[in-house]
Amino acid sequence: MTLPLDAPAHNERALRVLSVLAQSKSAMSAAELVEATGLVKSTLYRQIAVLRRWGFVMETDGRYSPGPVSVQLASGFDGNSDLVMAARADMRALAQQSHESVALVTAVNDRVVCLEMIDSEQSLRCSFDRGRSVPARDGASAKCLLAHLPLDQRDALLDALGDSPERRTERAAELDAIREAGHAVTHGEVDAGVWGASAPVLGPGRRLRGAITLMAPLTRAGGMEAAWVHMTVVTAARISRALQ
Repeated sequence: MTLPLDAPAHNERALRVLSVLAQSKSAMSAAELVEATGLVKSTLYRQIAVLRRWGFVMETDGRYSPGPVSVQLASGFDGNSDLVMAARADMRALAQQSHESVALVTAVNDRVVCLEMIDSEQSLRCSFDRGRSVPARDGASAKCLLAHLPLDQRDALLDALGDSPERRTERAAELDAIREAGHAVTHGEVDAGVWGASAPVLGPGRRLRGAITLMAPLTRAGGMEAAWVHMTVVTAARISRALQ
């Protein structure tokens, strides 16, 4: 079958719609999708029609959300991701040992995506919803991932932030220090009152696969930081060895 000349662009528009819906916490109207995707309304409706026909998008009362095929994709990912399967047992052990929440995250383009989450059993706890994504900019997870990306990818992402030359230099120096230390620690950078430590998960050839992040309320971090960082680094190293 011969694809139309504009097939790549058409496919990217459909994927843009899917990506926006996947990141939204609620169903979106056509107007909201137009604003979020930058597509004109006629183009948006064409993409939605195709995605609905294949089950990737569903419509309820004029609002759009991921369709039933998305559930199948998520189930297939859970059952076949070597990273998630290798990480789960050690993540549970870290959550039990620290009594805090533990996330497995990875970098997708310019976003940090949560692949797996083990919540703390304490009533006051921090959490990062499974499947949620945030910009790869601030916070322990983002900085750990950025620091351990290949240099050309890291520099491209830093350039895209649009910081002043001075701020970009500061960010690069901070990421160099994180890579050297083997972990990142932040205090309330993304969410106020949240302490986080993140260590890289590396596959064969020391290729970055993701990161393990321990998160806790700042009110419980006093006196525990060094121990929690050590636990997080050891857990990430165990998972990395399992992936070799």
